[in-house]
Amino acid sequence: MRVVAIGAGAWGKNIIRNLDELGVLAGIVEGNTERLNGYGEQYPGVALFEDWRAALESSDCDAVTIATPTPSHFEIAMAAIKAGKDVFVEKPLTHSSGEARQLVDAARHNDAILMVGHLLIYQPAISWIRDYVASGEIGELFSIRHERLNLGRARSAENVIWDIGVHDMAVMLYLVGEAPERVRGTGHRMLGLGVEDEVHVHLEFANGVRGNIHTSWLWPETDRRTILRGSRGMLVYDEVAQTVTHHRRWIDAELQNHDEGSEVVHRGDGQPLKLELQHFLDRIADREPARSDGESALAVVETLERINAAVEESSRY
Repeated sequence: MRVVAIGAGAWGKNIIRNLDELGVLAGIVEGNTERLNGYGEQYPGVALFEDWRAALESSDCDAVTIATPTPSHFEIAMAAIKAGKDVFVEKPLTHSSGEARQLVDAARHNDAILMVGHLLIYQPAISWIRDYVASGEIGELFSIRHERLNLGRARSAENVIWDIGVHDMAVMLYLVGEAPERVRGTGHRMLGLGVEDEVHVHLEFANGVRGNIHTSWLWPETDRRTILRGSRGMLVYDEVAQTVTHHRRWIDAELQNHDEGSEVVHRGDGQPLKLELQHFLDRIADREPARSDGESALAVVETLERINAAVEESSRY
């Protein structure tokens, strides 16, 4: 298996390192010549390209990873699919559901694996939570809340929900198993960027589950948590500490409170990227759909578009 990494910046370097450790790194594409030469010294024997088009023409390229700015995802991924390559694209797949749908259709038509880097879905704690909830350990699932708050790296090209909230949206849809029926959202522009630096989202699903997401680049503390509430208990996944705590606390049908204490029931892995890329390689080998395949990524993009529309609508009042 020969994989070419397109994009070698802040996140791309992590993909490159992991592909090398997995023994499949065949090439690196980077437009910055000085940076590219540095990778040449770090990974001798690996093909270097300044233009991704040249990489796609290389015989030493079975698949590509794309870690470039989101506006470039569509062009590069479409060209790679048409060139017969399997494709891994960092999140979000695109900024447009129309473009995302075209990529999904092209991958299907060309029998290509299309996988999107929704990293948290490959965090072992998330798949563990999904199974734990399905087993009925916290009873009927009422709600899921995601909090992703930090003094973050603000952007001017996209708002905070498209930047960091996309992680939580992917997890929300993965845990619930369906797209929301109704979407509401509000945002705040505190930094004068022209985009929302804080967004609150409320989602309503057909199965009765309610979802909430709170994202912000301007927050005094780092808070990355997922809270699930059920009819017979609650779970708190602390992404920073990598712990899942089961709070055996609930209110029954007679409005009686129950408190049977709490305990850490799972400890996760803070480095899911290698698991994610191994999943990509496995899907290339067996040709089965990826956990975060193009269809699921399209659902995420469609939901994010609905959130943007809701945020814009709320700002008019």
